[in-house]
Amino acid sequence: MIKNLLFDFGDVFINLDKQGAMQNALELFGIKEFSKDMIRINEQYEIGAISSEKFLEFYESKFPKLSRKEIINAWNYILKDFPIHRLAFIQQASKKYRCFLLSNTNEIHIDWIKNDWGIELYNDFKSCFEQFYLSHEIGFRKPNKDIYEFVLHENKLNASETLFIDDTKENTDAAKKIGFNIWNNDPYKQDVVNLFSIKKELF
Repeated sequence: MIKNLLFDFGDVFINLDKQGAMQNALELFGIKEFSKDMIRINEQYEIGAISSEKFLEFYESKFPKLSRKEIINAWNYILKDFPIHRLAFIQQASKKYRCFLLSNTNEIHIDWIKNDWGIELYNDFKSCFEQFYLSHEIGFRKPNKDIYEFVLHENKLNASETLFIDDTKENTDAAKKIGFNIWNNDPYKQDVVNLFSIKKELF
């Protein structure tokens, strides 16, 4: 029986444009693919191993013709709208289940969301979750095993009583290996508000 709901953030609650953001970045930087050092710095930033300042300095040094504003705009290009009906969904779900958020994200993205949504809406959303885990604050990232074990240990959860919802198959596959129930949602065809009908066999 499911007692706990563990949600991803992007493409579960807030809509993302992953493909568009990648294409936009490649065109802006004038490259065909991200280099190993770019991938490494992005991952370090995502777990809070480097500051926003160090992250931006890296890109300013690598692409000196670009302004800091252009780099930030390219980084935030992925972030789109938050359909407000999803707030009502999580407000209701949190009355019946222990709800947690677990997101691979970073300070610049969160700052954009707070500004775009307004701090009142952001806090209303955040308050629906018992814990609001952001990778840059806890030092772990999906799909590494340690991030799931961290959530289980910190909150004394049983994986078999927990449903993990994430749009990235690599993440749900990793969670399934340690006993979580999973829903690898398709953000193009499915909406999290339909969770209880789509996964009705679990409830």
